[in-house]
Amino acid sequence: MVVVGVGAAAIGLRSPSPVGHWDSAAGQDAYLAAYDEAFQDMPEVAADLDIRTDFGVVRVYRFDGAGGSAPMLLLPGRASATPVWADNMSSLLEIGDVYTIDLLGEPGMSVQARPITSAEDEAAWLDQTLSALPEQQVNLVGLSIGGWTAANLAVRRPEHVETLTLIDPVYTFDDMPLETVARSIPASVPWFPKSWRDGFNSYTAGGAPVEDVPVADMIETGMRHYALKKPQPARLTEDQLGKLEMPVLAIIAGQSVMHDSTTAIATAERALPNATVSVYDDASHAISGERPEEIAAEIAEIVES
Repeated sequence: MVVVGVGAAAIGLRSPSPVGHWDSAAGQDAYLAAYDEAFQDMPEVAADLDIRTDFGVVRVYRFDGAGGSAPMLLLPGRASATPVWADNMSSLLEIGDVYTIDLLGEPGMSVQARPITSAEDEAAWLDQTLSALPEQQVNLVGLSIGGWTAANLAVRRPEHVETLTLIDPVYTFDDMPLETVARSIPASVPWFPKSWRDGFNSYTAGGAPVEDVPVADMIETGMRHYALKKPQPARLTEDQLGKLEMPVLAIIAGQSVMHDSTTAIATAERALPNATVSVYDDASHAISGERPEEIAAEIAEIVES
């Protein structure tokens, strides 16, 4: 009953705007302050690009690393934006140059201008973004919803994808458990207490404390002040995944609450017979920050092979 009531309340308060947007100028300012604070843990930016697509302007950052033929391009999780990669950057830059993107239609520096209504739309804006980069191909790395976004592009528009790394992706190898869906509903209601959103974010991170953590504060502020206007991702089919021709690395957290890890592992191994499926048994969905060096080593192997 509580879940139904919260869901109904959230639906009743939704804005009629068809694109993602801030609830107020003050809310946007609060997020920008939290974003800037979290960004202080990132390395120096070599260039920032605002790339216009059919669906809005996408913020892309470039970080100069060890060079190499194709840079890595990182897609963050929901509401997390570029600063979520702070723990990963030093080890990834030893492999090569890195681009990061703030997902279109999510809290961050990208600005959605037209409705995103389908998986094809999601692939289109990302493909247009990659087409505007100077390099012909990238080593695509996606975390959580960014993993789904990366895989969705790879199955629909693979031309710019040299390799594909999926870090505990959602809606890719299994559906989201009902408990996680139920916990996410009150966390998505902006006028509920901050502690509810912190509690959900801690739950996804295996119970780790999130208070006074800059990137967690950024995520919570985005959840509170940004209205998403995108449909729930449709789970990718095994037939779609099986047609991927580029090298694929699937990293699955054994303690993830975003899918049943046993099911996800079995699906990945079955659908991607030529891929590397790597399981971190004791890792939570916050695996990118928990095991950055090990993840970088695996990415290096697939990128350099």
